[in-house]
Amino acid sequence: MKYMIMLYGSQRDYDAMAGHSSDRPAMTAEQVAAMHAHMGKVHQDLADAGELVDAQGLTAPVHARRVQLRDGTPMITDGPYPETQEVLAGYTVVECASFDRAVEIAATLVNPDNPGEYVDVRPVAEGVDDLA
Repeated sequence: MKYMIMLYGSQRDYDAMAGHSSDRPAMTAEQVAAMHAHMGKVHQDLADAGELVDAQGLTAPVHARRVQLRDGTPMITDGPYPETQEVLAGYTVVECASFDRAVEIAATLVNPDNPGEYVDVRPVAEGVDDLA
């Protein structure tokens, strides 16, 4: 079965990665490189094991647009969204033997140096029967 592992972040996180300081320290180029190296290694290990389906990072929330319909008219909101602190920052889709294995993989994507960081794991619905 396929599982999507969703990683979250905030505009503050993207700002820190870009070297901008706000209420949290800016990340150094070495810290950003280490983070990318870690993610690259995890994804390469999953590819080598035949479990990686896809993995992508997303751009900063400031580049996002939310589209809603109000009375049939599209209403566009520019990001980042003040009502939402965290947004989807990236995802990894794996195909593995069990939900437990997907959770085990997800644990390797959580940064132990960032208390409170989390990822979500959800099975991918491959048909209407998977929606129940």
